[in-house]
Amino acid sequence: MYVTSPHSQYRDKQTRTIVGAKSGFTLIELMVAVSLFAVVMMLASGAYLVMISVSRQAQGIATGTNNISFALESMTRAIENGTGYGGNSSSFTFTSASGASVTYTRSALSSQCDGNTSGCIIKKSGATSVPLTGPSVEITSLTFTTTGQSPGLSDGQPHVTIVIFGKVLIGHGKSRSFTLESGATMRSIDL
Repeated sequence: MYVTSPHSQYRDKQTRTIVGAKSGFTLIELMVAVSLFAVVMMLASGAYLVMISVSRQAQGIATGTNNISFALESMTRAIENGTGYGGNSSSFTFTSASGASVTYTRSALSSQCDGNTSGCIIKKSGATSVPLTGPSVEITSLTFTTTGQSPGLSDGQPHVTIVIFGKVLIGHGKSRSFTLESGATMRSIDL
């Protein structure tokens, strides 16, 4: 048989009454908690969306920069190893190390620029035309300046300065403008 003291019954009743009175949330407390949670989540999701946008822009800039860097390096290396420099300010022709005639120029034909109608750098060798820049780069201007080409000049080897103006597409119709300048000096003497 179970014997309880009067004091233990009093404590059980008192505990049950106290626990029962404090065992839930009021409607106002619940509404405040849900509202605070909603505000925090809206702020967090806004920051997350901004981070995604910045990441996409940085990735677009990196892709475009890598693309134009590859094109410029390829052009510079081929020009340095070539001979017989010629052309005008908007196109450049030379004889490659293998003896083929090569021309670099800007084109805005979508058939030559992989669908990019805003402009790309084209390498023409014989009957083939190859775009050096991809659709993430828009070339608006490409100029070549050759110095030291004429016989009798005392400035040494022929030197080509390449200046490129364009835009790197970073998504959703946004772009960043760029200007690049590079030079190439003929490695062998062109006599």
